[in-house]
Parts: sequence; structure tokens; C-alpha cells
Amino acid sequence: MSLRTRFTEEMKASMIAKDAPRTSAIRMIIAKLKDTDIAARPAVEQVPEEQIIAMLRSMVKSRRESVEMYTQGGRQELADKESAEIAVIESFLPQQMDDAAMQAAVAAAVAESGATSIKDMGKVMAVLKGKYAATLDMAKAGPMVKAALG
Repeated sequence: MSLRTRFTEEMKASMIAKDAPRTSAIRMIIAKLKDTDIAARPAVEQVPEEQIIAMLRSMVKSRRESVEMYTQGGRQELADKESAEIAVIESFLPQQMDDAAMQAAVAAAVAESGATSIKDMGKVMAVLKGKYAATLDMAKAGPMVKAALG
């Protein structure tokens, strides 16, 4: 089932269940997706799944930053709301690799790219992004690649 279909089905289910916070979060995702589609209009009618996943990841990242800011500012109720939205958004993302699997993927990418020094980090990251873009957190992979090459 495509992500677009899942968004629609999940929104219907949350509306039937009268789960207002989840419905609100899914509506927000759909609105962001429409904005992304409109921004890409001259080239494509609808963005592909990979771009939808990237959009969802950026939404999670911005909400994590908001949670941190709200917590520092003593606004726990807003931090809790953002955390709930993160949980809904992450439910649509593919399962992320654990640290052991990430280490194995980095080692395989280093071997495949033939990287020998930190100068080859871009090659390794390109291999990782090509093979594991959906399931690998690139922000965590960067330091692992540096450690493997350093």
C-alpha cells in the first residue's frame, strides 16, 4: 500500500475512532504533502515515495527541535503535543536500522566504494544513501563513516 493511501486510510480510521490528536497530525502530514506536490508541479504531478519519506523525516526533525526548545522554555504541554505528533509521523516511516546493522552497512559501503581515507567519505555516503536511504539515519551514519575511515 502506498504512503498516500495509508495517510487517507489512517485518517479515516482516526476520525471514526474520534482520536482528535492523531487526526490532526495526519491532516498536517497530508497538507505538507500537498504543499510538496505543488512545489514539484512543473516537473512531476506527484512526488515519489522517497521524497515523501524525506518530507516525513524533516517533519520529525523539526518537531524534535521544537520539543527541545519547549522543554527548555518550561512549556511541557507544548513539548508533549509535539512528541505525540512525532509518534504519529514516525508510524508512517520505515523501521530504522539499529546500531549493529548500521555498523555492518557502513563496513559494507566502505568495502564496496574502495574508500581508504576520510577524503572518500562522500563516496561511502553516496553508496549508503543509494542502498539504505529509507532505513538508515544519515545523520547517525556520518560519524560512523568518519570513525571507519579515520
